[in-house]
Amino acid sequence: MLDRYATPEMAALWTDERRLAAWLEVELAAADAMADEGIVPREAARALRARGSASLGRMRELERSLGHDLAAFVDAVAETVGPDGRWLHYGLTSSDVLDTALAMLLREAGALIGAEMAALRGAVRAQALRHRDLPMAGRTHGVHAEPITLGLKFLLFWDELGRASRRLDAAFDDARVGKLSGAVGTFSQIPPAVEERVCARLGLAPARVASQIVPRERHAAVVGAIALAGASLERFATEVRHLQMTEVGELEEPFGSAQKGSSAMPHKKNPVRCERVAGLARVLRGHAVAALENVALWHERDISHSSAERIILPEAAGLVHFMLREMTEIVGGLVAHPERMRENLDRSRGLTQSQAILLALVRAGMERDAAYRVVQEIAARVREGAGTLAALAREHPEVAARIAAADLDALVAPESFLRHVGEIFRRSGIEDASA
Repeated sequence: MLDRYATPEMAALWTDERRLAAWLEVELAAADAMADEGIVPREAARALRARGSASLGRMRELERSLGHDLAAFVDAVAETVGPDGRWLHYGLTSSDVLDTALAMLLREAGALIGAEMAALRGAVRAQALRHRDLPMAGRTHGVHAEPITLGLKFLLFWDELGRASRRLDAAFDDARVGKLSGAVGTFSQIPPAVEERVCARLGLAPARVASQIVPRERHAAVVGAIALAGASLERFATEVRHLQMTEVGELEEPFGSAQKGSSAMPHKKNPVRCERVAGLARVLRGHAVAALENVALWHERDISHSSAERIILPEAAGLVHFMLREMTEIVGGLVAHPERMRENLDRSRGLTQSQAILLALVRAGMERDAAYRVVQEIAARVREGAGTLAALAREHPEVAARIAAADLDALVAPESFLRHVGEIFRRSGIEDASA
């Protein structure tokens, strides 16, 4: 996890020290549970909890000779306990500890991400309601289509983030499982009751079925949901980037008073934060591929997933947390230019209202393709600079014969296209105070 793209909370979660603390928590919970089941002496479990401690330095020292981090950890903790240390890790395999501890860390990561997602949705909601009725050109293929409002753009993002939030919650919840079923998942050395006790103590669900590991499709779902959330953030960041182009000039991401947009050109105000979000979304998609590759392991388990997970799980969680926070600040500080929106909308000289004339001609009895060709011909003349769509339509004999001039003017008013915006907002649920 690069410091440049790390939030303090998420960085603290994925430190080696926090990882060892989670391992120790699992080991001690297992000793307590086995004492409850009469497998480990009660005094030994108490000694482990009273004196057992994890030293990262000692573990690394042992790992250099052992070549196994969990085994080095077990030996390092056992040294701090004395003779009762022999009961540490009793009947367990490494993945019992690793996967159960990982579930604990993922649960905390999911909570952090969920809180940041809620903050972003709140910022987007505020902008959607603020700009609900601000008209601007809608664009398809980068070309003016029909009028839209800035609020509708935010509404779409808010709704999309709601789905992203639900996917993330479901994926993290599905990964909130521990397993202490031994070397190949058969509970050969300790009974299932131990797993149930440990998971209950740690706030996890016991894996219903496992091999030596918790199956990795659970973790792939987490990284996939993260990558998909990142894609949604990228989509909106790309929208802002386009609308900030000089030729468009309708939105600007926030720009600090002391900020520099370019080392060479003092006039520059670049959408660098949105570009940063877009770039990191690409990294998340790469991590999703690696997570999918981790699903197909050999037989009851190999270790090919381990090295990849040490990178992709902390980094995916950390990056999306950073991106959500970054986008919250971007959205909260966005500068809208309504006058430029209107200027751009008017630049089409009414072409965004072409469908209204087409449908009016159809209602008046004209065959659809013939009506389409009439409006298309008028639109071509508008693009050549001959006049506005409304003016040229009034002059066209086919249109004049079927649509009264006063009706035509009302028909092509941009605001007439937005009469259902309020209903869209109501239907979305965004106006609910609890949204």
